Amino acid sequence: MSTVMAPDAGEARAPSTGKSVPEAALRILIVEDDNDTRQWIDSGLFEEGYATRAVADGREGLALAVQGQFDGIVVDRKLPGLDGISFIRAVRSAEVHSRIIMLTALSETTQRIEGLDAGADDYLGKPFAMAELVARLRALSRRPALSRDAPLLEWGPLSLDSTRHVASCRGERLDLTPTEYRLLEILLRHPGNVVTRSMLLEQVWHFHFSPRTSVVETHMSRLRGKVRDAGGESFIETVRGYGYRLQLPAGPA
Repeated sequence: MSTVMAPDAGEARAPSTGKSVPEAALRILIVEDDNDTRQWIDSGLFEEGYATRAVADGREGLALAVQGQFDGIVVDRKLPGLDGISFIRAVRSAEVHSRIIMLTALSETTQRIEGLDAGADDYLGKPFAMAELVARLRALSRRPALSRDAPLLEWGPLSLDSTRHVASCRGERLDLTPTEYRLLEILLRHPGNVVTRSMLLEQVWHFHFSPRTSVVETHMSRLRGKVRDAGGESFIETVRGYGYRLQLPAGPA
């Protein structure tokens, strides 16, 4: 059984011109098996001022990604060696928090949700314009990292430590999926206030419309169950017709 040796993630690769990139350039890993598409993305991002590395195999890409030295990752859903969904899950399991954009030729809502649930930050359907990919990378780079914005969120017995990417209830660590983690983070940023279903769809799944799916309800139910199992009672309250909020249960009259 052969082992894939990862190239040095510290090397910024110039795709075609041989020019060097600024040391402060955002570092982007591209994992795409189609040669033409990979070279097009590589060249396009380099011309926009990004430092890029591009590989064709999922396992090779993972060996690079887990080093945690990339600001962003652009990964295709269908890859040899390791498919895009498994790649994303493995990156998140390694507690690497690089922003991830998943590329997919599949248009079904369920396929997009699968990638986001695995831990992707955004998705982009093929074919796409380079300008849109660059715009999405810019948007993700502007999104404040939790470690720089309130690294510890606390409310009642709930806490979320973004420096360790750990959530807990009454001191017990919660075993959350990336989606459940994001849902809890949003609720903790709005303690006592209603977070609407539309807000959750936009901020977690990047839907700017309300699809006919129970994805919010399903994941919120799972999150609520895990909090309850850790002794969190019914802290996540459903506000029928609006959304959800954190609410301490009423004490005895």
